[in-house]
Amino acid sequence: MLSCSILRSLMMRPSLIVMLIVAVPGSLYAQQSHGHSDTTTATSHVAHGSTDMEGMDKSSPSDDWKMAAMSKHMAYSSPRSMTAADSAKAAGVVNELRQAIAKYQDVGVAEADGYKMFAPQIKNQPQYHFTNKRNAIRNQFGFDPARPTSLLYKKDAQGQFHLIGAMYTASRGTSEEDLNARVPLSIARWHRHVNWCIPARRPKERWTETRNGRPVFGPLGVATREECDAADGRFIPQAFGWMLHANTFAGNDLKSIWHDDHMDHDHAMMGDTK
Repeated sequence: MLSCSILRSLMMRPSLIVMLIVAVPGSLYAQQSHGHSDTTTATSHVAHGSTDMEGMDKSSPSDDWKMAAMSKHMAYSSPRSMTAADSAKAAGVVNELRQAIAKYQDVGVAEADGYKMFAPQIKNQPQYHFTNKRNAIRNQFGFDPARPTSLLYKKDAQGQFHLIGAMYTASRGTSEEDLNARVPLSIARWHRHVNWCIPARRPKERWTETRNGRPVFGPLGVATREECDAADGRFIPQAFGWMLHANTFAGNDLKSIWHDDHMDHDHAMMGDTK
């Protein structure tokens, strides 16, 4: 996932926007049965609508407005009925991805292979994206499970990076049929960032503007063209292309591996600028 502050930072750096828009051990075996959560018998997967907030943890009422605001800026691929073939295909992608990125447990190896930290000026990110520009471009025109656009890391209290997964991307014009051919829509939730309002003038000075104590711009800001026009902003119906997170090392449960965490409370956390 991209944290709110990272996305805000991107919109202030045109070169990064262009890059995203041009882009942005143990095997799994899926069999015919869907009765268990392990991928040895393939998990069932709960599909959600385009802005569905079902299952959201409401344990932090003070953050509820953030989650409600974020839901207006997220759109998802349409749910489909799962089949055994879908489960097998999704598990196969995970197998190939795990083998390809296992060497990147060492973040130094990832950097040597062209993966660069995204928005390094943002500290204490809930999740760090290390993006490979060549893979981002490749993913605009095809799909190779072994070449994700980004690697996903978490940083521990000692400042060490731990590889947790990867992110795939597709161009904004990619059809849902094509997304389904990459990773089945019955298993995975491809997402888009939509209905953005960004400052139309003096962007660096205006990003912190609020109205009634809430942000005006960015992924927690206003979500309609009318509100954006009234704020003297520029409305963007869709920012960036399609994205998909794979929590590659979250065990062998397909639902956990392909879980979209944007509507989790920790996604509303913001990093600290340097």
